[in-house]
Amino acid sequence: MNINEAKTILLLHRPGLAEADDPQMAAALELAKKDAELARWFGEHCARQEVLRGRFRQIAVPAGLKEQIISEQASRERIIHWRPRLALAAAAIVLVFLSAFFWWPHHPADDTLAIYQDQMARIALRGYYMDLTTNDPVPIRDHFVENQAPADYVLPAGLAKAPIVGCAVQGWQTAKVSMICFHSGRPQPPGQAPDLWLFVVDRAAIPDAPEPGPARIFTINRLTAAVWTQGDKVYLLGLAGDDPATLQKFL
Repeated sequence: MNINEAKTILLLHRPGLAEADDPQMAAALELAKKDAELARWFGEHCARQEVLRGRFRQIAVPAGLKEQIISEQASRERIIHWRPRLALAAAAIVLVFLSAFFWWPHHPADDTLAIYQDQMARIALRGYYMDLTTNDPVPIRDHFVENQAPADYVLPAGLAKAPIVGCAVQGWQTAKVSMICFHSGRPQPPGQAPDLWLFVVDRAAIPDAPEPGPARIFTINRLTAAVWTQGDKVYLLGLAGDDPATLQKFL
């Protein structure tokens, strides 16, 4: 055993504890008696341990700690006693659930549109990165074509006049969503982020998509939004804040 090996073992030594049954510790202690450098290091280690022990002894024991430990231990033993039964019950529940999943008829979820709207609203309000920053609609459509996102969308007359800021491709389940970012034209500080967003997704990705017709205006999170179906696309237009009158101008 060399000095470094002895130091590694002696780091576990605590003054006053019996360690004679550990042959490695006994050998390290014996080496510390013979080597002056190791003896000095070991003395400093023991001194630090004594200081720490004294500080720990100065910490007041909270009232009722003993009773709390005993109570928690009794509770834990009851939990362990019941654990096999709980495991069997959980296994039975899982088996029932899997049986229902595989054998009961499946129907498309009737709230897919609501979930989609909520997810897109969160993207608009909580931050995103634009794949392309430009005020030119042509490269934006090209970008969507290159990334296999909807590119043959039709902008409402009012929205076609709004200043474009950029675009990004977002994900929705297994589908891709084209996100076009605009400025609404409302007074904003210089360099303000977009406050108007259009999301376009294939209608097939939304089982409960609205029937073709006028846009439905509603509020979601901190957005005023409109949703409508046109052709094989579902459109979701969101405007930051509660401002239905302004949103209506873009439809």
